[in-house]
Parts: sequence; C-alpha cells; structure tokens
Amino acid sequence: MSKDLRTLGTQAAKRAKQGRASEAMRRVLVIGSGGAGKSTVATEMGERLGLPVVHLDRLYWQPGWVETPKAEWKSVVQQLLQRETWVMDGNYGGTLDARLAAADTVVFLDLPRWLCLWRVVKRRLQYRGRTRPDMTDGCPERLTGEFIHWVWTYRAERRPQILQKLHAVKHDKQVVILQSRQQVGRFLSTLPSAS
Repeated sequence: MSKDLRTLGTQAAKRAKQGRASEAMRRVLVIGSGGAGKSTVATEMGERLGLPVVHLDRLYWQPGWVETPKAEWKSVVQQLLQRETWVMDGNYGGTLDARLAAADTVVFLDLPRWLCLWRVVKRRLQYRGRTRPDMTDGCPERLTGEFIHWVWTYRAERRPQILQKLHAVKHDKQVVILQSRQQVGRFLSTLPSAS
C-alpha cells in the first residue's frame, strides 16, 4: 500500500489534523470487510453530518435472505446515487465503481481480519434469532461457513483491488483508510458532534 493511502489519504489527513474532516462530505461511501463496522460508522457519520444513511444490506436482501436479482439491484443503486446526499455502507462489488464515481468521500475500514471475524461471531450471538437494525426484516442474523470464509479471505482476495481503485480516485475524492479501532475513533472525533 502506498504511503499516502496508509491511514487517511493526503487531503483527508490534513483536514482531520485541522479539525475539518467533514468538509465537503455530502456523499460518503463506507466500505470494508464483513465485521469491520461499516453500518456502525455509517450511522454515526450520518448523525454527526446530518446526512441520510443508506444500509445497502437492508435494500439488497429480501425477507428470508433472498438476494435481489442483479439487474434490479443495479437499478436500485443507480436510483440511490441520484440523491443529493447520503452516507452509504456496504460492499457489493458489482456496483462499487458506480458508487465510487458518485461519492465525494470514501471511508475504507481496513481492519485486521481477526477483529472482523470476532465481530461477526459476536454479532451472531448478540442478534441470535433476531434481525439486526441495519438489515431487512425477516433476515434473522446468521453465520455461514461461506461468510466466515469471505471475511477470512477478504484482505488477500478483495483488499488489493479496493486499494487499487482508491489509489485511482485519491486526487478527486477524499479517501480515508482506517486500520484500527483507534483510528476509527480518532476520525469520528474530528466530525461535528451530533446535536
């Protein structure tokens, strides 16, 4: 990873040091592995910035864990991207390029895989038999071998392409890469307090 993408990106780092991290944040994309804390960070950012939050999982999954068909999903995402402001969390690689193009800020939660894996297990226990707040009703929390594998291999299989894409947009977008819980906390503390 290049030095200027290691933590906050060059422009975002300067703004954060000056207490201006929220400057020009109107369309914020929050991405990262399962268990990285995307929904939690997006919710807090939305509250602090006064922006509507879009949890892609809530829109993608239909009751009973039924996936939205790909063509329909792309249409849903395109409609969401037309909105003037948003904090949007989720992965969904098939629409990542469109979301990156529409965003003015990208927050990549690049946390250690052991932490992400621990969080998905903890989440499963916390919401056992229930639907978590950022998910569609009728999708009780579950933990499958496929999802555990996806979280475990995220850094090796998906992260390199994401970093490549972020490197390509770093001069046009505010790119924020956070690699620890402490960095996440520091970054959020630079945003305006929720009122």
